[in-house]
Amino acid sequence: MTREDILRQMAALQTQLDELDKVQGLAYVSTSLTEDEKDKQHQEDLQRLRGLRLIDDDFMNACFDGFTEGAELLLRIILNKPDIRVKSVKTQRRMKNLLGRDICLDIDADDETGKEYNIEVQRVDKGADRKRARYHSSILDVHLLQPGDDFSNLPDTFVIFITENDVIGDGLPLYTIDRQITNTGKLFDDGEHIVYVNGADKDASTALGKLMHDFFCTDPDDMHYKELADKVRYFKEDEKGVAAMCKVMEDMRNESAKTAVEKRNIEFANTLLKLGKLTVEEIATSAGLTIDRVRELAAPKTAR
Repeated sequence: MTREDILRQMAALQTQLDELDKVQGLAYVSTSLTEDEKDKQHQEDLQRLRGLRLIDDDFMNACFDGFTEGAELLLRIILNKPDIRVKSVKTQRRMKNLLGRDICLDIDADDETGKEYNIEVQRVDKGADRKRARYHSSILDVHLLQPGDDFSNLPDTFVIFITENDVIGDGLPLYTIDRQITNTGKLFDDGEHIVYVNGADKDASTALGKLMHDFFCTDPDDMHYKELADKVRYFKEDEKGVAAMCKVMEDMRNESAKTAVEKRNIEFANTLLKLGKLTVEEIATSAGLTIDRVRELAAPKTAR
């Protein structure tokens, strides 16, 4: 088989893949839709928005970004510390790790005393793995200590998982994990704290139970805490809030489509690399990837 034959087959395969993408809804974004299709999609977004809760990642991210009063309410109730004063809060903060895996924090907040808080919402038990909590804690430490700083300057950190189910399994509404000296039973007191909040416990007689009720509530009128109810109502009922959430959902669809196409292109490029018949430049053109990306795919994988 000549190179020209391979290129012709590749072109035919690319055409088939493009047609498949169209069927699966991967090859276009909302701007290519007709007005009727856009209206239908908008109505579907509104219906989905009505069912969203604070335990749902995307809705929680929108509600808590910059929402210091809300973060303050959460931390005061979960940690039973009514004097916490939150200085700043942001959602979806990415923390880079040059030697390993990055993390993206659902909620990142700090208080006036310098303590750092990472709050994660997890509907799937696997997402609240204990070693994930450990890893989040370690990455926080890396980002909080500057070169030349004394280790004693490392602030207290709190990694808090709010989970849909009781992932620890002991039937408690809340689990607090701190290191201790096993020989004596005394706390090691290194400033690292991990907390699991059992979202399945919605005991209306406790502040934490009421908070969990609100996290799983779709109607702001049924929520206990006014701060949270007002924020949820804004994104579900206010014209600007609804528009912002619909934009978030549209961006998610487009990003999902982009990711799916990129994944398909990478698989295509890997197939061509295994054939070993084409140059990196030809593969990049055929697969719709950059030359540098194809070179990365072609580079030998080394164990870390």
